[in-house]
Amino acid sequence: MVVATVQRRLHLRKGDMVEVTGGKFSGKRGKVLRVVPSDERAIVEGVNIVKRAVKPSRKVPQGGIVPKEAPIPVARLMIVCSRCGEASRVGHRYLGDGTKVRYCKRCKEQMDK
Repeated sequence: MVVATVQRRLHLRKGDMVEVTGGKFSGKRGKVLRVVPSDERAIVEGVNIVKRAVKPSRKVPQGGIVPKEAPIPVARLMIVCSRCGEASRVGHRYLGDGTKVRYCKRCKEQMDK
């Protein structure tokens, strides 16, 4: 049986400031380091820290237990608007020249410059 996976467009991009809305890390804010659209997850700086045992290598000469960020579902993340400073939903609109931009649903300010 073949299952077709539908890849959705996500409301997040690398570099966005986000706030976690649910789960263990609710209320924490951080910057998006990486987005994984196939899994609908994102890696956020300082959120969902896990510890991994690492063998010594050139990158980690000492080896041992290394903390790193693990992916978190994008459904638990909301973008923090740079103008109003609040976590808000994201809308999409087209400008006069035809480019698609994101905007804050609270203050109606454009997010993409």
